[in-house]
Amino acid sequence: MSKWQYTKGLHDLGQGSFAYLQPDGGWGWSNAGLITDGEESLLVDTLFDLNLTRDMLKTMRDAVPQAENIGTLVNTHANGDHTFGNQLVEGAAIVASAAGAEEMAELPPQALAEIMRNAGAMGEAGEFLKKLFDVFEFDGIDLAAPTETFSGMTTRKVGDKNVELHEVGPAHTKGDTLVYVPGDKTVFTGDILFIEGHPIMWAGPVANWIKACDLMLGWDVETIVPGHGPVTDKAGVEAVRGYLVYIEAEARKRHAAGMSVMEAAQDIAMDDYSSWGDGERIAVNVDTLFKEFNGDTSPPDVVQLFGMMSKLAK
Repeated sequence: MSKWQYTKGLHDLGQGSFAYLQPDGGWGWSNAGLITDGEESLLVDTLFDLNLTRDMLKTMRDAVPQAENIGTLVNTHANGDHTFGNQLVEGAAIVASAAGAEEMAELPPQALAEIMRNAGAMGEAGEFLKKLFDVFEFDGIDLAAPTETFSGMTTRKVGDKNVELHEVGPAHTKGDTLVYVPGDKTVFTGDILFIEGHPIMWAGPVANWIKACDLMLGWDVETIVPGHGPVTDKAGVEAVRGYLVYIEAEARKRHAAGMSVMEAAQDIAMDDYSSWGDGERIAVNVDTLFKEFNGDTSPPDVVQLFGMMSKLAK
């Protein structure tokens, strides 16, 4: 059992690092982090809408004096549940990988708000979208884009503390970043880790994601804050790595057998992961893997994939 409780709110990880958790960690319910030293602070990610982010920032500022003036915000990747609250972190430098920053423009909050308004005309896919995302408020968000980008790896200073940003995408998305604090033996992973929930591979290739897991396993790390789910350690990394290796092998067999994406998604046995949430995501993972096997670099058909997932979720 983890020594960290999985409850909503701010959790003191020690040595000036904090995790903000949002159970149950399913669709849209992401985590964030705060790194402090001296009078300085760095925020890792915002949340899916302004109300959630506003509540998070108030909680942080009530508990941690350094959170009153956050100097840097790092977005681990482009997804809205890690970026749509950016505008509330006023005055901060916003840092992301160059690929992540570019991807943020592909689905701005206004576009997602419009999709949700029209979800009723999208059949099963729209019904599923409404079930997942109606609780969030996307109107009125003016996404604050990154002000600084990097490729590969870069280091930021928070007081006397070194914070390393490692670009490991494309994997979950086009521009995933790990935020590693070597002195605290802590890493904030964004959606490279989903704990107790199925990962979802929008971009791939899967080898990059497995390589990112191997990178973390090689670090001197004790505390790992995933993008979704409870705080973990290297056992959580091993579990996600095992899942990725397994679904790649199983998808490859079914691809060779000529199955469709839906047939393969329904056929792959997920018994070892039956306790993990959001199992319908296997449809997206198989679709991405099949495209990788085919050398197909076209973007995913998101409406079709949500339609598939709606069937699997029933």
